[in-house]
Amino acid sequence: MKLIIITSPDFIPDEARIVTELFKAGLDLLHVRKPDADVHAVENLLQGIAPEYRTRIVIHDFFSLKDKYLLGGIHLNSRHPEAPANYEGILSRACHSLEEVETTVSRFNYVLMSPVYDSISKQGYRSGYSKDELKQAQESGVIHEKVVALGGISEVNLAEIKSLGFGGAALLGDIWNRYHTWKDAEELLAHFRRLKKIAG
Repeated sequence: MKLIIITSPDFIPDEARIVTELFKAGLDLLHVRKPDADVHAVENLLQGIAPEYRTRIVIHDFFSLKDKYLLGGIHLNSRHPEAPANYEGILSRACHSLEEVETTVSRFNYVLMSPVYDSISKQGYRSGYSKDELKQAQESGVIHEKVVALGGISEVNLAEIKSLGFGGAALLGDIWNRYHTWKDAEELLAHFRRLKKIAG
């Protein structure tokens, strides 16, 4: 099962450096989501990430940077609902219901389905699905390898996500709540390696 990390919406100390170390530890994909940042700040982050990992980066804004830095792909959202003309590369988007997953997933490499559990990073953002609904969705083929779970994912529930047939898990709060400065790097990387082991 793939592991995806979504960046903190704010820039954090030594961010490019810790991201590069996470890639070295086996991170499959990084979603760069900085909704309040300008293009220059996002470029600075991208420039700091080791070039050999850039094809594993998916960007949420400033789609022109995809070709400039040879990134892996783009993520569509309410700010940018359409891919550029003649676009080639990874294409993803968020879905907030099982119905939306069903009608949308075929047009994308994968979709982020949320919130599967109560969000760690967004206070009061509660799970949108019961365990029974998720199990039924797996049995009926709605949840499969192109559906990535998002929302409240942590070491505690990652094995359950895998058992439900999701193709991946996207992490945000569980990762960045553990990292504030470079001195937290070793502990964060050890935590990520445990997640990687569970994901298989």
